[in-house]
Amino acid sequence: MLFSGLALLFATGLLDAERPVSRNFEAQARQYLLQNPEIVVEALQRLEDRRQFAEANELQTLIAERRDDIFNDAAAPTVGNPEGDVTLVEFFDYNCPYCRKAAPDIQQAVKDDPSLKLVFKEWPILGPGSEFAAKAALASHKQGKYEAFHNALMGFPGRVSESSTLTIAGDIGLDVEQLKRDMGDPAIADIIARNRALANDLRITGTPTFVVGDEIIRGLVDLATLQRFIADAREKPEG
Repeated sequence: MLFSGLALLFATGLLDAERPVSRNFEAQARQYLLQNPEIVVEALQRLEDRRQFAEANELQTLIAERRDDIFNDAAAPTVGNPEGDVTLVEFFDYNCPYCRKAAPDIQQAVKDDPSLKLVFKEWPILGPGSEFAAKAALASHKQGKYEAFHNALMGFPGRVSESSTLTIAGDIGLDVEQLKRDMGDPAIADIIARNRALANDLRITGTPTFVVGDEIIRGLVDLATLQRFIADAREKPEG
C-alpha cells in the first residue's frame, strides 16, 4: 500500500522521480505520507483531472472526425432551420422517461431560436417496443409526418409498444398500412444500425444524450442549460 501511494505521488508530480533517494527513503516516505495524508487525496484528484482532460480532448477530436455523421446525415430527421448556424443532435429512446421529460424543453429551444437546427438520432435501447417505435417514426418521414409522430410518441403517457405505436400513428393521420410497409425498408434498419455504431464510437451509454458544437451533454438538462450550450457552440462556429 505504501509503494502504491508513492507511485501515485510520482505519477502526479507531487514527488520528483528524478531526485536521488537515500537508503532510508522508504521510512522517510512512510513518515511523509502518515504526516500528510491529504497529499494522497490531492494526487488522486490530479489523476482524475488529467483523465477527464484527456477524455474531453479525445472526444472533441472524434467529434471533429465524425462531424458529417453526427450533424449532416441526410437520412436523419431534422426540424428547425435546415440552414441553422448551430446544430443540436439528440440520441433518444421513446420509452426513456428522461427523453420524454426533455422533449418540451427541446421543442421550446427550437421555437425560441430561429437559427437552430435539430437532428434526431433514433437510438432504441429499451426493448422491442422502442425498436418498433423507432422504425415506425423513421418510416413516417415518407408521409411527411415525422415531427408530429415524434411529438405524439414522446407525449404518450404509457409504455410505447407495437400496438400503441400503431394507434398513435392512426390518431395523427398516418396511413398505418403504408407505414407498416415502409418500416420494412432496409434503409430504416441501416439508419438505426449506424446510430448505434456512432453512439458506441462517441462512448454514449444512455439517453438522452446531446451533441452540440464540440460538446457531448449526457443526461437530462434544463432548458437554460441547453440554451447555454447552444450559445457556446454559436461562439465557436461549426466547421
